[in-house]
Amino acid sequence: MAIDYQQRIDRLLRTITLIQGGRGWTPATLAAEMNCATRTIYRDLTHLKDAGIPISYDTRTKRYAIAGEFFMPPVQMTLEESLALAALCDHVAGREQIPFLRAAARAVNKIESLLPLELKKDLAERRDKVSIKTAAAMEPDGTADVYDRVQAALASRTLLRCKYDSAAAEREKRPRAKDGEFDLAPYALFFCVRAWYVIGRRNDRDDLRIMKLSRFTKATATDRPYPPPRSFTLEKHLGNAWRMMRGKDVEIELRFDAEFAETIADTRWHKTQDIQQHPDGSCTFTATVSGFEEIVWWILSMGPHCKVIRPKALADRVCDLAAATAAVYAT
Repeated sequence: MAIDYQQRIDRLLRTITLIQGGRGWTPATLAAEMNCATRTIYRDLTHLKDAGIPISYDTRTKRYAIAGEFFMPPVQMTLEESLALAALCDHVAGREQIPFLRAAARAVNKIESLLPLELKKDLAERRDKVSIKTAAAMEPDGTADVYDRVQAALASRTLLRCKYDSAAAEREKRPRAKDGEFDLAPYALFFCVRAWYVIGRRNDRDDLRIMKLSRFTKATATDRPYPPPRSFTLEKHLGNAWRMMRGKDVEIELRFDAEFAETIADTRWHKTQDIQQHPDGSCTFTATVSGFEEIVWWILSMGPHCKVIRPKALADRVCDLAAATAAVYAT
């Protein structure tokens, strides 16, 4: 009798472990795995539900699942993993250097509570000696509601009813709806350097648009669904953009003097870059970029330490902007 009781306990615990593993167990596969009858599995599952364990059955996939938040497995992490996670959450999320990630700092506190005592002590001694400083980012004030609504629309695949303050639209005098409103089907939400952006399809535009969250003057949820984008990925859409503005792909060649060459060679600026070092300490930087709109400002930030070798159109653009900048100080 005691043996049967122990076997039953073992079987119940193993059932929980298997279902929580997420491999999609059915009554038949559970029975085969534990070498028992299918009716025994049904009885065990009933006992587990009666004990308050939220086991659910998906009638579409015919699979069992346990709510992810009910059990949290032991956390097995190395000191290096713990330190990296703590640094990101303390300095980037906790201080909101990237807005809207404060929840990550709260999450790491929960994870830390499950770490072994010795690991907690080591982490406490080392975490204050690591710091991360990112580029200045937009203020989250006034944008949090847009962020939340875009997140919800992405999850539910429903349209947003929006208004957007676009300086470019004003300059180009683009046609727009009488009330300035449009429907947006969001495809992705991403952070780039200083701000959060949403990429999606507007009903008043022919192509996908990237829009800055801080420029939305209205973003209202609707219950109208939109079809999921076919084969869309953010990486595929951005292509060879220097950051996120797309244009025609072009081969560029830049020459950096010896003073800046080492700094340039130490950094992965673009996924297509190639750098050749020269005996005089200078280097040649080549890459395939999508348009000039973003990289031209990066080149200008290098001042006289960078020269555009090709294409001529890029060299002319940099020359004109540099001359206009110098003219500001001429008087």
